[in-house]
Amino acid sequence: MMRPGKVEATTSLPPESRWVSRRWLRSGNPIMKNEIIRVGQIGIRFLLEAADTNGSVAMFEFTVPVGTRMPQPHSHKAFDETIYGVEGIVTFTLDGQTVDIGPGESCFIPRGVVHGFNNLKQTDAKGLAVITPALLGPECFQEAAAIVNAGGPPDLEKLKAVMAKHGLVPSMPGAVAKN
Repeated sequence: MMRPGKVEATTSLPPESRWVSRRWLRSGNPIMKNEIIRVGQIGIRFLLEAADTNGSVAMFEFTVPVGTRMPQPHSHKAFDETIYGVEGIVTFTLDGQTVDIGPGESCFIPRGVVHGFNNLKQTDAKGLAVITPALLGPECFQEAAAIVNAGGPPDLEKLKAVMAKHGLVPSMPGAVAKN
């Protein structure tokens, strides 16, 4: 019997048809990856990657502690992003307009829109990001983490190069995309 909020595998489907979270079931046991990538204070955990969805969608959970600011506003060349609030409030800036996203609220960020976020509230925040199509994966955040977490001020030129490699267009704070 299925319970709300819980995914259970059924035995009536062939093994190649059963899907739970990230990986195919083998012998009824899900294979799940729970790596948290830390980019400064921000934590990122991928739930779905391109390989899991035939390239159609990627999804990651992100945590933003109190007082955290995203280091580099940016836009995306070839993918859209949808944010869903899970806990706390994250303030996004989209083309110069601020939007608070709290639990149960969502925000669509089309490709080309300059955006960034911060958490200036009194509680930590958590959200889900959905990337369509799945052109952004954990490699981008792993490479950014190596730069941001190296100690001292991050090398912004190296960070911009990583962003460009993964389809993100760095922008100056306060910049608005020209469509």
